Amino acid sequence: MAEAGRQPRVLVVEDEDNIAIALDYLITREGYAHDRVSSGAEAMARIRATHPDLVLLDVMLPGVSGYEICQDVRMDPGLADVKILMMTARGSAMERRKGLALGADGFIAKPFELKELRAEVRRLLGSGPV
Repeated sequence: MAEAGRQPRVLVVEDEDNIAIALDYLITREGYAHDRVSSGAEAMARIRATHPDLVLLDVMLPGVSGYEICQDVRMDPGLADVKILMMTARGSAMERRKGLALGADGFIAKPFELKELRAEVRRLLGSGPV
């Protein structure tokens, strides 16, 4: 949870530029500070360095999968308060169960409706209408 008076920080881990641009637009409009990495290999270093409030995490990434990143974040006690919203084009129930079992706080299928994504981000950050 962001401290009072500080913008919540969101890290986008997404390798597809067109999706990252849509996420950038939404996050900026919602008033959150944000950053982006495009590969799984960069993600853990950036998460540890910036300690975001929320990670929007693609499952299918070059190098290291979103599942591995989610598991690594959950195994680090210093990152226990980091929320993770996983995103996947393969929105099957099995994919969802795997992500949630590894400690994801939410799961959204791509392509997503911006309204649905906005509601999930607000829910996880505890801001705005739920």
